[in-house]
Amino acid sequence: MRARADNFWEFLDEPLRGRARVLLLALIVPLLASFAFPLWRISMEAPQYPKGLCMDIYAYQLVGGNDGHDITEINTLNHYIGMHQITRDELRDLDWLPFGLLAMALLALRAALLGNVRTMIDLSMIAAYVSAVAFGRFVYMLWDFGHHLSETAPVKVAPFMPVVFGSKKIANFWTHSMPQLGSLLMGAFTVGVWGITLWYLWRGRRDAAALPTTGT
Repeated sequence: MRARADNFWEFLDEPLRGRARVLLLALIVPLLASFAFPLWRISMEAPQYPKGLCMDIYAYQLVGGNDGHDITEINTLNHYIGMHQITRDELRDLDWLPFGLLAMALLALRAALLGNVRTMIDLSMIAAYVSAVAFGRFVYMLWDFGHHLSETAPVKVAPFMPVVFGSKKIANFWTHSMPQLGSLLMGAFTVGVWGITLWYLWRGRRDAAALPTTGT
């Protein structure tokens, strides 16, 4: 039993093989490309806005439809129900995200050039942490916007949770919230890194199990 365990722990220090290194380098491309595309889109529709209003959330900026005018219009509507204005400053909880993405790209590059199985485990955990925290903070900000309404607002609306995925009707507005290409590219990196890691761990356990059992 000890031989199997020792072999597995030694396996964690095994350098990555050529295919894994190439794949890891390739995964850096979608991660960096996620900067160029929106992570999330929130849109609204109502009879008075037949073309709808929309805004795209990037890792580093907030972009409204109709040359940016849609954000102004959305904030005007939000004012009537006492919701905070949606600005990049209000989304400052995501300011760390560009640095997190760049750090992951650098760690992936290091792992591709010098890494071993243990390095892949660390990178996988970091990628999962960044993705989970970014999404969690986004959901919390939506909750905060919908639950901290001004008591002096012209229109009284009960606190609510804005939609995270899909569609939801609030008053006479249909609101839609969906991930965009930037999130999919980030997800491709995270899934790819975990795929490499799990494959190595499976192979390590398989090879360790094939060893003869020795006494403890």
